[in-house]
Parts: sequence; structure tokens; C-alpha cells
Amino acid sequence: MFFDLTAPLSLYSIPAMFVVSFFPAFLKTVTITSTIGFDNVNPRGNVQRAADSKKLSPELAAKVRRMEAAHMNGNETLPIWIAAILAGNFVGLDHETLNKASLIFVSLRALYNWVYIQQKTEVQGFMRTAVYFAGISVPFSLLMQAGNKARLG
Repeated sequence: MFFDLTAPLSLYSIPAMFVVSFFPAFLKTVTITSTIGFDNVNPRGNVQRAADSKKLSPELAAKVRRMEAAHMNGNETLPIWIAAILAGNFVGLDHETLNKASLIFVSLRALYNWVYIQQKTEVQGFMRTAVYFAGISVPFSLLMQAGNKARLG
């Protein structure tokens, strides 16, 4: 393996998660820029402009809305991830545990983005929900482990 899971690497997952969380916004911006043009004066209005535009198919407009929603969901999960990683490092959880949790969480969040953006059916929506709960269980687990270690010493 090209890196050592016992090394203190988990803090790097914070900027990695920032990138994963913002990637759907990047895709949204590229899509809007290449179709109707990006309005940088009113950037938060671009999704609605895309939805209202006759230049975009209803399918592409819906995909742009899902890109925005995936981005917002990433922003909502980022604070709990930061808290979990900082708490785990603060109380001295095992680096291998933190690193494995980091790899799992970042991977699940990348998968979540892909599923969210691509979904078109109820079954795919349920799959997105399952990936979300699998992912969010990772920082909750780390927070519980950190809390137990802090309490028990």
C-alpha cells in the first residue's frame, strides 16, 4: 500500500471532504455555464434560471437541481465530519481507526453524490438514502468512540 494506515492521516480527510462536498457545485456551474451562461451577479439564482430555461431539457434541469441538492447535503454533513475527526484526534483514537473511517466516509460521500445526481427513480432514491445513512453512521460512530474514550480515559 502506498500509505501507512497507522500514520496520522485522518486530518487530511477534512479538506478531502470539502472537495467532495463542493464537486456537485462545480458540475452544476459547468453545466449552467455551457448551456445558459452563469450569472455571477446573482449566482444563487442560476438553478432557478436553469429550471425556467427553454434551452435545457426538463431532464437536464432536474439534474442541475439534484447537483445543487447534493452540494447542499455535503455542506450539511461537513460539520459533523469535522467534529468527529477533531474529537477522535483530540482524545487519541487509534490512527488506523480514524484513517479507515476517513476512507470509508469520503468514499461513501463520493458515491452519494454520484447516486444523487444520477437518480431518476424511487428505487434509486431509496439507494441514495441508504448510502446517506451508511455514510452518516461513520462520524456518529467516531463521536461515540471519542466520547467513550474521553469518559473512560
